[in-house]
Amino acid sequence: MSLHRSPHHDWLSVTRGDAPLVVSLPHTGTEIPSAYERGLVSPWLARKDADWWIERLYDFAADLGATVIRTAVSRTVIDVNRDPSGVSLYPGQATTELCPTTTFDGEPLYEPGTEPTADEIAERRARFFDPYHAALRAEVERLRARHANVVVYDCHSIRSVIPRLFEGTLPHFNIGTNGGAACSHSLSESIEKICAGSGFSHVVNGRFKGGYITRSLGRPEAGVHAVQMELACRGYMREPLGPVTEGQWPSAYDEAYAAPMREALALVLQACLTFARSKA
Repeated sequence: MSLHRSPHHDWLSVTRGDAPLVVSLPHTGTEIPSAYERGLVSPWLARKDADWWIERLYDFAADLGATVIRTAVSRTVIDVNRDPSGVSLYPGQATTELCPTTTFDGEPLYEPGTEPTADEIAERRARFFDPYHAALRAEVERLRARHANVVVYDCHSIRSVIPRLFEGTLPHFNIGTNGGAACSHSLSESIEKICAGSGFSHVVNGRFKGGYITRSLGRPEAGVHAVQMELACRGYMREPLGPVTEGQWPSAYDEAYAAPMREALALVLQACLTFARSKA
């Protein structure tokens, strides 16, 4: 296991393992380089929709031999899990852009007239989006040279109640496989079985079917199986349900509170490894 940081991309970390599993952390970053602060309404709003504490929840992944890829940059700068062409991942439903201009709740992130221009978005894509995906592809290719099958597991979380994005309260585990196109059914079934036995609620390909990472990398016929796991925050942190305010969000990370979900996630990642190795 080795931690690699490119001298050209100090915001991008790749912890390399030799097991047939790549763990992606695309939304845990909270850094906003000074060049991208212009026009932002507030630092808190710009970080509000981060996938809080997910890097801590999954900090056991590297010990399993997984390769872990993480960007330290906030999704407000650029969202590396959106289709760069601008095509909506969820047509007809509210979502955010490649360079978001609103929070999940619809609050403006920028003062009027200061939103990123097309040229600025292109610069952000070249600086952050493209290197993140190049790293993902490179690690998948490296591991595919050693293993017949590799699983890409994309880690996410979101607040449990966001009326603009979905009705009601989100299930704890939201397993996304792009409607079954991104991974083997047997892998999806194994993950669902663990979630069903965990005591938490779950759904497969519900509101969150997998973002651009899952959809672009999942090629089961080529031995690359991609799964997105979107966690409802209340499953691993003391989440105030409904609207949140500065000073109230994010809640602190509590290891004891997070332990039951963390235990289930450890079983999920082990199932990913078992699947990949059994298909060798």
